[in-house]
Amino acid sequence: MTAERPNGPTPTLPDYGGPCLSGLVPGLLALPGRRPRWMPTAAARAAQTVLFVVDGLGWLQLQDRLCLAPTLASMTGGPITSVVPTTTATALASIALGAVPSDHGMVGYRLVVDGPTGREVMNVLRWRTVSGDARPFVPPLEFQTGDAFGGRPVPVVSKIDFGGSGFSVAHLRGSRLVGWGVASSIAVEVGRQVAAGEELVYAYYEGLDKVAHLRGLGEEYDAEVVAVDRLVADVLAVLPPEATLLLTADHGQVEVGGRVELLADELLEQVEMVSGEARFRWLHARPGGADHLLEVTRRLYGHQAWVRPIDQVAEEGWFGGPLDARARRRLGDVALVPWEAVGYLAPGDGDRRLVCRHGSLTDDEVLVPLLAAPGRRTGG
Repeated sequence: MTAERPNGPTPTLPDYGGPCLSGLVPGLLALPGRRPRWMPTAAARAAQTVLFVVDGLGWLQLQDRLCLAPTLASMTGGPITSVVPTTTATALASIALGAVPSDHGMVGYRLVVDGPTGREVMNVLRWRTVSGDARPFVPPLEFQTGDAFGGRPVPVVSKIDFGGSGFSVAHLRGSRLVGWGVASSIAVEVGRQVAAGEELVYAYYEGLDKVAHLRGLGEEYDAEVVAVDRLVADVLAVLPPEATLLLTADHGQVEVGGRVELLADELLEQVEMVSGEARFRWLHARPGGADHLLEVTRRLYGHQAWVRPIDQVAEEGWFGGPLDARARRRLGDVALVPWEAVGYLAPGDGDRRLVCRHGSLTDDEVLVPLLAAPGRRTGG
């Protein structure tokens, strides 16, 4: 059987038992002094913590731009790992639920569900399939059944537009939305929640990821890093010194640009459907054809991508543990995950012009910051 290139890189797998996004909330819910040693000291001892997730702020991209981000540069901490795949839906669910993907079951961006026309691919962030809004036939509270933040009604300072979406209902169940309309309100709302005595406040900002997708890692991205740094400074300015801001991200970025290609006709002839995304594809074999599909995929793409049957993906611990029948049914038979800066498009994909992408297991995508600083509010 055709194998991957022998000298191909080793995938960067999440450190699920150590410094990883899935361990953040369980660590913060522990008593001060009993939190994981990999947490920055300021967060390990804080009585009040603001967990701020900046979508798309990879550790390596930040290191290249520290001169643009003096506030972030002044914070203590280092890199931790995201989850598999390095995509927003899975990472945010892992953070809020404090669980590895194999436990919460939100194991990708586009997953297969049972719809009105049979098996359909659902966009998890939009909670839609070809049949439209999926909430009537994929109830969010049944898709995953865990409570966010250990069952505590933690305030979630997030864009008001996200409130009530299928994805928000599914991964933030039991929390309390504190919506903002413009980014400048984030610091205001965070300050109010901390002043009210909340021990844990969760905040989320998506602008940097949006810029990277649309414009790449150029001048617009740099300008947004500057804006994020100012936003972080604003949050710190409303926090008292006894409170701590803990900043992280869901994933990093790879600039792919025009290096996207439609999956080969020879491969598409072997599949019933394609799910996932451009940098973490799931290929769903026709009945009895999984072994042949694996061979064809390795022959066509093994020189630039990790190609794994789903059983091997599970055995290697990509999702943090064994896949139950529910999670397994949402995925395909063969994973196609490029290590090179390329993306694989499926027929019907609507994201062909994205400049930066993520989902794979390179350092650029897996490593995210975990940075802490005490509040800087002065006076009464």
